[in-house]
Amino acid sequence: MKTLPSELAAHLESGATTLCRCWRLTRRDGTVLGFTDHDRDIAFDGVIHSASGGAATSADVASSGLAVGGFEIDGALADDRLAAEDLAAGAYDGAVVELWLVNWADIDQRLKLRVGTVGEVTRTDGAFRAEIRGPTADLDIVRGRLFQPRCDADLGDRRCAIDLSASAFRLEAEVTGVFSRASLSVSGLSGYADGWFTRGHVAFESGANAGRASEIKAHSNATWRIALWQPMAGEIALGDRVVLTAGCDKRFATCTAKFANAGNFRGFPHMPGNDVALASVSADGGNDGGTLA
Repeated sequence: MKTLPSELAAHLESGATTLCRCWRLTRRDGTVLGFTDHDRDIAFDGVIHSASGGAATSADVASSGLAVGGFEIDGALADDRLAAEDLAAGAYDGAVVELWLVNWADIDQRLKLRVGTVGEVTRTDGAFRAEIRGPTADLDIVRGRLFQPRCDADLGDRRCAIDLSASAFRLEAEVTGVFSRASLSVSGLSGYADGWFTRGHVAFESGANAGRASEIKAHSNATWRIALWQPMAGEIALGDRVVLTAGCDKRFATCTAKFANAGNFRGFPHMPGNDVALASVSADGGNDGGTLA
């Protein structure tokens, strides 16, 4: 429950208010940006909340219990500090957002309404829309281990122990063909089996996307193309240097055949499936589904 400061409460009861909303965004790299729906910049706590982006917000949804509430922020990419390339590269993913109610005629009269984190960000036609998730969104994050057939380790991490620097799982190449920001061909693919890099990553070491990476959606030797799940923020150019790392579908068969790493498989490949869980025993002691002994 929010407690209104006495001065702000009196202002709200006056019948003629001078209120606006401000958003303060703190990225994971420490960058702090401020925005407001007022027609002038608002400054407090050492942060300038810019009016140039034309920011607006949807209705603030609060739910009882552990449901994830939140709201959305819409605005134009008119503020020089808000680069479309940074949005596309995920620089704002997981950023903390504070929503304030402010009396623009007396900045000291303000109230922090909500705190959330940036979820999905979309942009189109020079504008952006950011989903702001409530604090209970953290409860959706899986912590610990899951009892499931597939592996829950990340390829190459400490639990997996695969050395992704080995030439079998790493390809240093150059871009030889560009079809879109999400489709390209690279040198050296002929030395790897079809689909070898599917679910892997491509990291750019030069060009407009230097320092950025994307997950590989598909690797096809039929077309010698690499398809990405998300388009790169910058234009891909012929000759850009890239590094491809192999992908894993988390199945025990793949872990064994592709990586020879069955001893480190972090799933439960022999757990019963739904057919066993839903099977019933027949009157003669057998099993209607044919799966139970």
